[in-house]
Amino acid sequence: MEKLNIDEIRTLIEAEIKKTTAKIEGYREMAAPVSPDNAIGRVSRMDAIVNKSIFEASLRQAEEKLTQLKEMLGKLDDPAFGLCAHCKKTIPVKRIVLMPQSKFCVHCSG
Repeated sequence: MEKLNIDEIRTLIEAEIKKTTAKIEGYREMAAPVSPDNAIGRVSRMDAIVNKSIFEASLRQAEEKLTQLKEMLGKLDDPAFGLCAHCKKTIPVKRIVLMPQSKFCVHCSG
């Protein structure tokens, strides 16, 4: 098993926070209210409303991910970092790299 390098994980989480923050800003712009006086046609307006709902859902997911990333960043110095919050087994390094916001191993995440 690979050794967990806290400095590399910190850099990874900080980069993911920056990327997620940028996504959130974009989603906020795209989830802006659709103006009723916008003369885009009835069907186009319906599409815009549907797209707004999709962007709002994406915004909520990104905000949740950002919260989890910040939480994990704060726990990097905790001796329990890298252990599953449920079963207390070691989370594989590859999972931490792919999903640094996850507190659970693959088996407990489902």
